[in-house]
Amino acid sequence: MDRGEAIARLRSARVGRLATVTADARPHVVPFVFALVERDRDVLAYWAVDRKPKRSERLQRLRNLEGNPAAEFVVDGYDEDWRALWWVRASGTGRVVDDASSEHAAALDALASKYQQYASEPPPGPVVAIDIDRISGWRAEPKPGLGDRS
Repeated sequence: MDRGEAIARLRSARVGRLATVTADARPHVVPFVFALVERDRDVLAYWAVDRKPKRSERLQRLRNLEGNPAAEFVVDGYDEDWRALWWVRASGTGRVVDDASSEHAAALDALASKYQQYASEPPPGPVVAIDIDRISGWRAEPKPGLGDRS
């Protein structure tokens, strides 16, 4: 899978799985929704702490990024026809976006344009950017004569 296809699949994915690293160096993986934004040659993923019920407003993933900003997420497509399988992984550095910045407003706009729920109820919590420095992907190659289903 080339970079352009990987970015397109990231952009259109409705949900991903975000991995951060805990203080005791253990992986912490949670599903999350995000918006992908391309600026010049940079690719960023934005997510926000929203109104969905949570055990605490001080999320583990935010605490993790404070101690270690490494972040990675994956999106994938599963099909019972394994010739249609694919995944894309993006790695980078996570950071909380200053809520008084133009970047914060642009991130919320990107999230609201992708998710109707955010358009009607903007997320009240912190906005996080993942400055992506590596994107990789894979897709099953169709068997000869069966056509490309991806």
